[in-house]
Amino acid sequence: MGRPADDARALRALPAKGSLSSLIFRVDDCDATFEKLRAAGAEVMQEPVDQAYGVRDCAFRDPSGNQLRFSGPVKAGAVGAAAAER
Repeated sequence: MGRPADDARALRALPAKGSLSSLIFRVDDCDATFEKLRAAGAEVMQEPVDQAYGVRDCAFRDPSGNQLRFSGPVKAGAVGAAAAER
């Protein structure tokens, strides 16, 4: 069936207008990804942090204002430490 062409065009335009609440990318190494994006001049919203729910993540804002999160595995033993801090 598909969607009308006008709807498809409108949906494709949303990211360029900063209309995404957040987009999450799964990465193998959150810290390496963070350093690479920061070195390229990306706007940092959150440096890498171990979350109590078992991931290590960081966040950036793209030029259109969308939040881009990068989430990877927590290093062994770090989940308990993150939970203990809360």
